[in-house]
Amino acid sequence: MTVRAIISGKDGGVTSIAPDATVADAVKLLATFRIGAVPVTDATGVIGIFSERDVIYGLERDGAAALDKRVGDVMTSPALTVEPDAPVMSALSMMSRRRIRHLPVVEGGAMVGFVSIGDLVKHRIDKIESEAAALRDYIAS
Repeated sequence: MTVRAIISGKDGGVTSIAPDATVADAVKLLATFRIGAVPVTDATGVIGIFSERDVIYGLERDGAAALDKRVGDVMTSPALTVEPDAPVMSALSMMSRRRIRHLPVVEGGAMVGFVSIGDLVKHRIDKIESEAAALRDYIAS
């Protein structure tokens, strides 16, 4: 099972933000879409990730002035990425090792999706439940 299976089942495109947007703009975006992170992109592709953690660290460091900073100055960079054909277990392992919760999916230099650790875990659990049901059916027949 690959990451492609997960992104193919998601609705809509990927929301992103430019590095010159303000942190206040990014906070509004996160709240509007009820998401925990957003990829930061420019003409070259994905250059970072801006997450709730970046907001918290910025507020602790700079107080309310953090909201006026540029996203590019506070984002987590460089962004770790994964290719669509990467196995789900590989992506989960990388996310666990690196203690990250969001991963841009990049193919040929272009972002084609964005997955969270929750997306990957849910997909894995669904597959395990499906296999267990198939085994129960097989045993019952």
